[in-house]
Amino acid sequence: MPAPMTNRRIAVVVKGYPRLSETFIAQEILALEQRDIDIEIWSLRHPTERALHPMHKAIKARVTYLPEHLYEEPLRVLRGALWSLRQKGFGQTIKAFWRDLKRDFTANRVRRLGQAFAMARELPPDVQHLHVHYLHTPASVVRYAALLTGRTWTFSAHAKDIWTTPDWEKREKMAEALWGVTCTAQGAEHLQSLSPPEHVSLVYHGLDLSRFPAPPENRPARDGSDPLDPLRIVSIGRAVAKKGFGDLIQALAALPQDLHWRFVHVGGGELLNSLKKQVQDAGIANRVVFLGSKPQPEIIALLREADLFVLPSKEAKSGDRDGLPNVIMEAASQGLAIAATDFAGIPEFIRSGLEGELVPPGDWEALSNVINLLARDPGRRQALGAAAYARLRQDFSMEGSIDGLEARFRSLTGVPKREPEPV
Repeated sequence: MPAPMTNRRIAVVVKGYPRLSETFIAQEILALEQRDIDIEIWSLRHPTERALHPMHKAIKARVTYLPEHLYEEPLRVLRGALWSLRQKGFGQTIKAFWRDLKRDFTANRVRRLGQAFAMARELPPDVQHLHVHYLHTPASVVRYAALLTGRTWTFSAHAKDIWTTPDWEKREKMAEALWGVTCTAQGAEHLQSLSPPEHVSLVYHGLDLSRFPAPPENRPARDGSDPLDPLRIVSIGRAVAKKGFGDLIQALAALPQDLHWRFVHVGGGELLNSLKKQVQDAGIANRVVFLGSKPQPEIIALLREADLFVLPSKEAKSGDRDGLPNVIMEAASQGLAIAATDFAGIPEFIRSGLEGELVPPGDWEALSNVINLLARDPGRRQALGAAAYARLRQDFSMEGSIDGLEARFRSLTGVPKREPEPV
Protein backbone atom coordinates (compact mmCIF):
# COMPACT_ATOMS: atom_id res chain seq x y z
CA MET A 1 0.00 0.00 0.00
CA PRO A 2 1.42 3.44 -0.87
CA ALA A 3 2.35 5.74 1.97
CA PRO A 4 0.20 8.81 2.59
CA MET A 5 1.43 12.09 1.11
CA THR A 6 0.88 15.52 2.59
CA ASN A 7 -0.81 18.08 0.37
CA ARG A 8 -3.27 20.88 0.71
CA ARG A 9 -6.14 19.94 -1.59
CA ILE A 10 -8.26 16.88 -2.31
CA ALA A 11 -10.04 15.95 -5.54
CA VAL A 12 -13.40 14.33 -4.87
CA VAL A 13 -14.46 12.19 -7.82
CA VAL A 14 -18.11 11.33 -8.49
CA LYS A 15 -20.02 9.64 -11.28
CA GLY A 16 -22.28 12.63 -11.94
CA TYR A 17 -22.66 16.08 -10.43
CA PRO A 18 -24.94 17.55 -9.31
CA ARG A 19 -27.53 14.84 -8.71
CA LEU A 20 -30.70 15.19 -6.65
CA SER A 21 -30.56 11.47 -5.87
CA GLU A 22 -27.13 11.87 -4.27
CA THR A 23 -27.69 14.63 -1.73
CA PHE A 24 -25.68 12.58 0.76
CA ILE A 25 -22.57 13.30 -1.31
CA ALA A 26 -23.36 17.01 -1.58
CA GLN A 27 -24.03 17.11 2.17
CA GLU A 28 -20.60 15.63 2.87
CA ILE A 29 -18.74 17.93 0.46
CA LEU A 30 -20.44 21.03 1.86
CA ALA A 31 -19.78 20.03 5.47
CA LEU A 32 -16.09 19.37 4.75
CA GLU A 33 -15.80 22.71 2.96
CA GLN A 34 -17.30 24.42 5.98
CA ARG A 35 -14.54 22.82 8.04
CA ASP A 36 -11.87 24.28 5.75
CA ILE A 37 -11.04 21.12 3.83
CA ASP A 38 -10.00 22.39 0.39
CA ILE A 39 -11.86 20.35 -2.23
CA GLU A 40 -12.34 20.30 -5.96
CA ILE A 41 -14.89 18.08 -7.71
CA TRP A 42 -14.27 15.86 -10.74
CA SER A 43 -17.31 14.34 -12.41
CA LEU A 44 -17.46 11.53 -14.96
CA ARG A 45 -20.80 12.74 -16.28
CA HIS A 46 -22.59 16.02 -16.89
CA PRO A 47 -25.79 16.81 -14.98
CA THR A 48 -29.08 15.53 -16.41
CA GLU A 49 -31.49 17.35 -14.07
CA ARG A 50 -32.49 20.99 -14.18
CA ALA A 51 -33.41 21.27 -10.51
CA LEU A 52 -30.68 21.92 -7.95
CA HIS A 53 -30.60 21.21 -4.25
CA PRO A 54 -29.84 24.29 -2.13
CA MET A 55 -26.65 22.52 -0.99
CA HIS A 56 -25.36 22.42 -4.56
CA LYS A 57 -25.68 26.19 -4.73
CA ALA A 58 -23.78 26.56 -1.45
CA ILE A 59 -20.84 24.36 -2.48
CA LYS A 60 -17.89 26.48 -3.62
CA ALA A 61 -15.64 23.74 -5.04
CA ARG A 62 -14.64 24.01 -8.67
CA VAL A 63 -16.17 21.28 -10.85
CA THR A 64 -14.30 19.66 -13.74
CA TYR A 65 -16.19 17.38 -16.12
CA LEU A 66 -14.25 14.55 -17.72
CA PRO A 67 -15.13 13.44 -21.28
CA GLU A 68 -18.38 11.57 -20.75
CA HIS A 69 -17.91 9.82 -24.09
CA LEU A 70 -14.39 9.73 -25.48
CA TYR A 71 -15.49 10.52 -29.04
CA GLU A 72 -17.00 13.81 -27.85
CA GLU A 73 -13.61 15.24 -26.84
CA PRO A 74 -11.05 13.24 -28.87
CA LEU A 75 -8.28 15.85 -28.72
CA ARG A 76 -8.56 16.12 -24.95
CA VAL A 77 -8.34 12.33 -24.60
CA LEU A 78 -5.44 12.17 -27.08
CA ARG A 79 -3.49 14.86 -25.22
CA GLY A 80 -4.06 12.92 -22.01
CA ALA A 81 -2.90 9.67 -23.59
CA LEU A 82 0.28 11.23 -25.07
CA TRP A 83 1.09 12.85 -21.73
CA SER A 84 0.45 9.55 -19.91
CA LEU A 85 2.83 7.68 -22.22
CA ARG A 86 5.71 9.69 -20.74
CA GLN A 87 4.83 8.95 -17.11
CA LYS A 88 6.67 6.40 -14.96
CA GLY A 89 3.36 4.84 -13.96
CA PHE A 90 2.18 4.20 -17.52
CA GLY A 91 3.37 0.59 -17.71
CA GLN A 92 1.80 -0.31 -14.37
CA THR A 93 -1.44 1.39 -15.41
CA ILE A 94 -1.67 -0.49 -18.71
CA LYS A 95 -0.98 -3.80 -16.95
CA ALA A 96 -3.83 -3.11 -14.51
CA PHE A 97 -6.13 -2.03 -17.34
CA TRP A 98 -5.32 -5.11 -19.42
CA ARG A 99 -6.04 -7.45 -16.48
CA ASP A 100 -9.37 -5.69 -15.99
CA LEU A 101 -10.26 -5.77 -19.68
CA LYS A 102 -9.54 -9.49 -20.03
CA ARG A 103 -12.00 -10.23 -17.22
CA ASP A 104 -14.60 -7.69 -18.34
CA PHE A 105 -14.29 -7.08 -22.09
CA THR A 106 -16.54 -4.02 -22.44
CA ALA A 107 -16.34 -0.57 -24.01
CA ASN A 108 -16.87 0.92 -20.55
CA ARG A 109 -13.41 -0.33 -19.53
CA VAL A 110 -11.84 1.62 -22.39
CA ARG A 111 -13.81 4.72 -21.49
CA ARG A 112 -12.53 4.51 -17.91
CA LEU A 113 -8.94 4.49 -19.14
CA GLY A 114 -9.54 7.44 -21.49
CA GLN A 115 -11.08 9.45 -18.68
CA ALA A 116 -8.14 8.57 -16.44
CA PHE A 117 -5.68 9.80 -19.09
CA ALA A 118 -7.45 13.17 -19.22
CA MET A 119 -7.73 13.44 -15.45
CA ALA A 120 -4.11 12.49 -14.80
CA ARG A 121 -2.86 15.17 -17.19
CA GLU A 122 -5.20 17.90 -15.90
CA LEU A 123 -4.95 17.43 -12.13
CA PRO A 124 -3.36 20.51 -10.50
CA PRO A 125 0.03 19.83 -8.89
CA ASP A 126 -1.22 20.81 -5.42
CA VAL A 127 -3.87 18.05 -5.53
CA GLN A 128 -2.01 14.94 -4.46
CA HIS A 129 -4.87 12.86 -3.07
CA LEU A 130 -8.05 11.59 -4.72
CA HIS A 131 -11.21 10.51 -2.91
CA VAL A 132 -13.82 8.69 -4.97
CA HIS A 133 -17.48 7.97 -4.34
CA TYR A 134 -18.43 4.47 -5.58
CA LEU A 135 -16.18 1.46 -6.04
CA HIS A 136 -17.26 0.59 -9.59
CA THR A 137 -16.67 2.89 -12.59
CA PRO A 138 -15.50 6.02 -10.71
CA ALA A 139 -12.97 4.02 -8.68
CA SER A 140 -11.53 2.51 -11.87
CA VAL A 141 -10.89 5.98 -13.27
CA VAL A 142 -9.32 7.09 -10.00
CA ARG A 143 -7.23 3.94 -9.70
CA TYR A 144 -5.74 4.37 -13.18
CA ALA A 145 -5.14 8.11 -12.61
CA ALA A 146 -3.44 7.37 -9.29
CA LEU A 147 -1.20 4.74 -10.86
CA LEU A 148 -0.23 7.15 -13.65
CA THR A 149 0.64 10.03 -11.33
CA GLY A 150 1.75 8.38 -8.10
CA ARG A 151 -1.07 9.98 -6.14
CA THR A 152 -2.81 8.28 -3.23
CA TRP A 153 -6.53 7.57 -3.17
CA THR A 154 -9.36 6.56 -0.87
CA PHE A 155 -13.00 5.61 -1.42
CA SER A 156 -16.53 5.83 -0.14
CA ALA A 157 -18.59 2.78 -1.12
CA HIS A 158 -22.37 2.99 -1.04
CA ALA A 159 -24.79 0.39 -2.42
CA LYS A 160 -24.94 -0.56 -6.09
CA ASP A 161 -21.16 -0.37 -6.38
CA ILE A 162 -20.74 -2.88 -3.53
CA TRP A 163 -23.24 -5.45 -4.73
CA THR A 164 -22.75 -5.36 -8.51
CA THR A 165 -18.95 -5.09 -8.71
CA PRO A 166 -17.12 -8.45 -8.97
CA ASP A 167 -15.27 -9.52 -5.84
CA TRP A 168 -11.95 -9.71 -7.72
CA GLU A 169 -12.29 -6.08 -8.71
CA LYS A 170 -13.18 -4.92 -5.21
CA ARG A 171 -10.24 -6.83 -3.72
CA GLU A 172 -7.72 -5.31 -6.12
CA LYS A 173 -9.01 -1.76 -5.73
CA MET A 174 -9.17 -1.92 -1.95
CA ALA A 175 -5.63 -3.31 -1.83
CA GLU A 176 -4.36 -0.18 -3.59
CA ALA A 177 -6.47 2.41 -1.75
CA LEU A 178 -5.22 3.86 1.54
CA TRP A 179 -8.57 3.24 3.23
CA GLY A 180 -12.28 3.20 2.55
CA VAL A 181 -15.58 3.92 4.26
CA THR A 182 -19.08 2.69 3.61
CA CYS A 183 -22.49 3.67 4.90
CA THR A 184 -24.14 0.46 6.14
CA ALA A 185 -23.04 -2.31 8.50
CA GLN A 186 -24.04 -4.87 5.88
CA GLY A 187 -21.82 -3.23 3.27
CA ALA A 188 -18.93 -2.85 5.72
CA GLU A 189 -19.07 -6.52 6.69
CA HIS A 190 -18.96 -7.58 3.05
CA LEU A 191 -16.04 -5.32 2.12
CA GLN A 192 -14.12 -6.26 5.27
CA SER A 193 -14.39 -9.90 4.20
CA LEU A 194 -12.47 -9.00 1.03
CA SER A 195 -9.72 -6.93 2.67
CA PRO A 196 -8.06 -6.45 6.06
CA PRO A 197 -11.04 -5.52 8.29
CA GLU A 198 -9.37 -2.34 9.54
CA HIS A 199 -9.08 -1.16 5.93
CA VAL A 200 -12.82 -0.39 5.67
CA SER A 201 -14.83 1.53 8.25
CA LEU A 202 -18.55 1.98 8.81
CA VAL A 203 -19.44 5.67 8.54
CA TYR A 204 -23.15 6.47 8.32
CA HIS A 205 -24.00 9.48 6.21
CA GLY A 206 -26.34 10.78 8.87
CA LEU A 207 -28.42 13.85 8.26
CA ASP A 208 -27.57 17.50 8.73
CA LEU A 209 -30.57 18.46 10.82
CA SER A 210 -29.71 22.15 10.55
CA ARG A 211 -31.05 21.95 6.97
CA PHE A 212 -34.46 20.74 8.09
CA PRO A 213 -37.25 22.42 10.03
CA ALA A 214 -38.43 20.80 13.24
CA PRO A 215 -41.26 18.31 12.71
CA PRO A 216 -44.80 19.68 12.65
CA GLU A 217 -46.14 20.02 16.18
CA ASN A 218 -49.41 18.38 15.18
CA ARG A 219 -50.63 16.40 12.21
CA PRO A 220 -54.29 15.98 11.30
CA ALA A 221 -55.65 12.73 12.74
CA ARG A 222 -56.64 11.31 9.37
CA ASP A 223 -57.78 7.70 9.46
CA GLY A 224 -58.86 7.16 5.87
CA SER A 225 -62.56 7.37 6.66
CA ASP A 226 -63.23 10.76 5.06
CA PRO A 227 -63.32 10.83 1.23
CA LEU A 228 -62.93 14.62 1.36
CA ASP A 229 -59.76 14.40 3.45
CA PRO A 230 -58.04 11.16 2.42
CA LEU A 231 -54.88 9.74 3.98
CA ARG A 232 -51.76 11.18 2.35
CA ILE A 233 -49.10 8.61 1.44
CA VAL A 234 -45.77 9.62 -0.08
CA SER A 235 -42.67 7.93 -1.43
CA ILE A 236 -39.47 9.40 -2.85
CA GLY A 237 -36.88 7.73 -5.03
CA ARG A 238 -35.83 6.97 -8.58
CA ALA A 239 -38.15 4.65 -10.46
CA VAL A 240 -35.70 1.77 -10.65
CA ALA A 241 -36.13 -1.90 -9.81
CA LYS A 242 -34.38 -1.83 -6.42
CA LYS A 243 -36.85 0.71 -5.02
CA GLY A 244 -39.74 -1.76 -5.32
CA PHE A 245 -42.34 0.77 -6.44
CA GLY A 246 -44.14 -1.91 -8.44
CA ASP A 247 -44.75 -3.75 -5.16
CA LEU A 248 -46.05 -0.55 -3.62
CA ILE A 249 -48.57 -0.04 -6.42
CA GLN A 250 -49.79 -3.62 -5.95
CA ALA A 251 -50.10 -2.96 -2.22
CA LEU A 252 -52.09 0.23 -2.78
CA ALA A 253 -54.40 -1.45 -5.29
CA ALA A 254 -55.18 -4.15 -2.70
CA LEU A 255 -56.24 -1.72 0.06
CA PRO A 256 -59.87 -2.07 1.25
CA GLN A 257 -62.45 -0.09 -0.67
CA ASP A 258 -63.59 1.77 2.43
CA LEU A 259 -60.14 3.29 2.97
CA HIS A 260 -59.71 6.70 1.35
CA TRP A 261 -56.15 7.60 0.38
CA ARG A 262 -53.96 9.49 -2.07
CA PHE A 263 -50.41 8.57 -3.06
CA VAL A 264 -47.67 10.88 -4.38
CA HIS A 265 -44.38 9.69 -5.87
CA VAL A 266 -41.39 12.00 -6.28
CA GLY A 267 -38.51 11.07 -8.58
CA GLY A 268 -37.57 10.33 -12.16
CA GLY A 269 -36.19 7.04 -13.41
CA GLU A 270 -36.28 4.51 -16.20
CA LEU A 271 -39.35 2.65 -14.92
CA LEU A 272 -41.57 5.70 -14.49
CA ASN A 273 -43.69 5.06 -17.59
CA SER A 274 -44.22 1.40 -16.72
CA LEU A 275 -45.29 2.39 -13.19
CA LYS A 276 -47.80 4.83 -14.64
CA LYS A 277 -49.19 2.07 -16.85
CA GLN A 278 -49.38 -0.27 -13.84
CA VAL A 279 -51.39 2.37 -11.98
CA GLN A 280 -53.77 2.71 -14.91
CA ASP A 281 -54.21 -1.05 -15.23
CA ALA A 282 -54.85 -1.35 -11.49
CA GLY A 283 -57.66 1.20 -11.69
CA ILE A 284 -56.15 3.59 -9.12
CA ALA A 285 -54.94 6.37 -11.43
CA ASN A 286 -57.35 8.86 -9.83
CA ARG A 287 -55.58 8.35 -6.49
CA VAL A 288 -51.94 8.46 -7.63
CA VAL A 289 -49.77 11.40 -8.70
CA PHE A 290 -46.26 11.18 -10.17
CA LEU A 291 -44.50 14.51 -9.62
CA GLY A 292 -41.11 13.70 -11.17
CA SER A 293 -37.92 15.14 -9.68
CA LYS A 294 -38.37 17.99 -7.22
CA PRO A 295 -35.97 20.28 -5.33
CA GLN A 296 -35.47 19.75 -1.62
CA PRO A 297 -37.71 22.57 -0.33
CA GLU A 298 -40.70 21.07 -2.17
CA ILE A 299 -39.87 17.60 -0.88
CA ILE A 300 -39.74 18.83 2.72
CA ALA A 301 -43.09 20.56 2.29
CA LEU A 302 -44.55 17.31 0.94
CA LEU A 303 -43.19 15.30 3.88
CA ARG A 304 -44.67 17.78 6.36
CA GLU A 305 -48.10 17.47 4.78
CA ALA A 306 -48.05 13.66 4.52
CA ASP A 307 -49.37 11.05 6.94
CA LEU A 308 -47.26 8.05 5.95
CA PHE A 309 -43.96 7.48 4.13
CA VAL A 310 -43.44 4.17 2.31
CA LEU A 311 -40.29 2.75 0.70
CA PRO A 312 -40.42 -0.96 -0.37
CA SER A 313 -36.74 -1.48 -1.30
CA LYS A 314 -35.60 -4.89 -2.51
CA GLU A 315 -32.80 -6.52 -4.50
CA ALA A 316 -32.99 -6.00 -8.26
CA LYS A 317 -32.35 -8.88 -10.65
CA SER A 318 -29.00 -7.25 -11.47
CA GLY A 319 -27.97 -7.53 -7.82
CA ASP A 320 -28.38 -3.79 -7.27
CA ARG A 321 -29.74 -2.80 -3.89
CA ASP A 322 -30.07 0.21 -1.61
CA GLY A 323 -27.80 1.12 1.27
CA LEU A 324 -29.55 3.21 3.89
CA PRO A 325 -31.65 5.55 1.74
CA ASN A 326 -31.38 9.17 2.82
CA VAL A 327 -35.08 9.66 2.14
CA ILE A 328 -35.86 7.38 5.09
CA MET A 329 -33.97 9.72 7.39
CA GLU A 330 -35.49 12.78 5.73
CA ALA A 331 -38.96 11.40 6.43
CA ALA A 332 -37.91 10.80 10.04
CA SER A 333 -36.68 14.40 10.28
CA GLN A 334 -40.30 15.48 9.89
CA GLY A 335 -41.64 12.99 12.44
CA LEU A 336 -43.39 11.05 9.69
CA ALA A 337 -44.49 7.45 10.24
CA ILE A 338 -42.53 5.05 8.04
CA ALA A 339 -43.40 1.71 6.44
CA ALA A 340 -40.54 0.02 4.61
CA THR A 341 -38.87 -3.31 3.95
CA ASP A 342 -36.56 -5.24 6.24
CA PHE A 343 -33.75 -5.03 3.73
CA ALA A 344 -30.27 -3.61 3.11
CA GLY A 345 -29.41 -0.82 5.58
CA ILE A 346 -32.99 0.13 6.41
CA PRO A 347 -33.25 -2.02 9.61
CA GLU A 348 -30.03 -0.43 10.87
CA PHE A 349 -32.09 2.73 11.35
CA ILE A 350 -35.72 1.61 11.51
CA ARG A 351 -36.36 -1.13 14.05
CA SER A 352 -39.69 -2.72 13.24
CA GLY A 353 -42.35 -1.83 15.77
CA LEU A 354 -40.20 0.91 17.33
CA GLU A 355 -39.37 3.58 14.72
CA GLY A 356 -41.55 2.21 11.93
CA GLU A 357 -42.99 -0.97 10.48
CA LEU A 358 -40.92 -3.29 8.28
CA VAL A 359 -42.11 -6.09 6.01
CA PRO A 360 -40.16 -8.68 3.97
CA PRO A 361 -38.84 -7.29 0.66
CA GLY A 362 -41.07 -8.12 -2.29
CA ASP A 363 -44.07 -9.01 -0.07
CA TRP A 364 -46.69 -6.58 -1.38
CA GLU A 365 -49.48 -8.27 0.56
CA ALA A 366 -47.71 -7.71 3.89
CA LEU A 367 -46.99 -4.13 2.82
CA SER A 368 -50.65 -3.56 1.98
CA ASN A 369 -51.67 -4.88 5.38
CA VAL A 370 -49.22 -2.57 7.21
CA ILE A 371 -50.37 0.46 5.21
CA ASN A 372 -53.99 -0.38 6.00
CA LEU A 373 -53.32 -0.75 9.74
CA LEU A 374 -51.27 2.44 10.00
CA ALA A 375 -53.75 4.36 7.86
CA ARG A 376 -56.52 3.69 10.39
CA ASP A 377 -54.44 4.45 13.48
CA PRO A 378 -53.20 8.07 13.63
CA GLY A 379 -52.05 7.59 17.22
CA ARG A 380 -49.75 4.76 16.21
CA ARG A 381 -48.38 6.82 13.32
CA GLN A 382 -47.63 9.69 15.66
CA ALA A 383 -45.77 7.42 18.10
CA LEU A 384 -43.67 5.81 15.36
CA GLY A 385 -42.83 9.17 13.79
CA ALA A 386 -41.74 10.62 17.12
CA ALA A 387 -39.55 7.59 17.83
CA ALA A 388 -37.91 7.77 14.39
CA TYR A 389 -37.15 11.45 14.90
CA ALA A 390 -35.62 10.75 18.32
CA ARG A 391 -33.42 7.98 16.91
CA LEU A 392 -32.33 10.22 14.05
CA ARG A 393 -31.24 12.96 16.45
CA GLN A 394 -29.48 10.62 18.85
CA ASP A 395 -27.71 8.15 16.56
CA PHE A 396 -27.81 9.36 12.95
CA SER A 397 -26.95 13.04 12.91
CA MET A 398 -24.28 14.10 10.44
CA GLU A 399 -21.81 15.53 12.94
CA GLY A 400 -20.25 12.26 14.05
CA SER A 401 -19.60 11.03 10.52
CA ILE A 402 -18.10 14.33 9.39
CA ASP A 403 -15.86 14.48 12.46
CA GLY A 404 -14.31 11.17 11.41
CA LEU A 405 -13.92 12.10 7.76
CA GLU A 406 -12.45 15.48 8.63
CA ALA A 407 -9.79 13.83 10.80
CA ARG A 408 -8.93 11.36 8.04
CA PHE A 409 -8.60 14.04 5.39
CA ARG A 410 -6.56 16.33 7.64
CA SER A 411 -4.08 13.51 8.18
CA LEU A 412 -3.65 13.38 4.39
CA THR A 413 -3.48 17.10 3.71
CA GLY A 414 -1.24 17.98 6.63
CA VAL A 415 -3.46 20.99 7.32
CA PRO A 416 -4.21 21.34 11.06
CA LYS A 417 -7.69 22.10 12.28
CA ARG A 418 -8.25 25.81 12.67
CA GLU A 419 -8.86 26.71 16.28
CA PRO A 420 -11.56 29.27 17.07
CA GLU A 421 -10.25 32.72 17.74
CA PRO A 422 -10.34 33.79 21.41
CA VAL A 423 -13.24 35.99 22.35
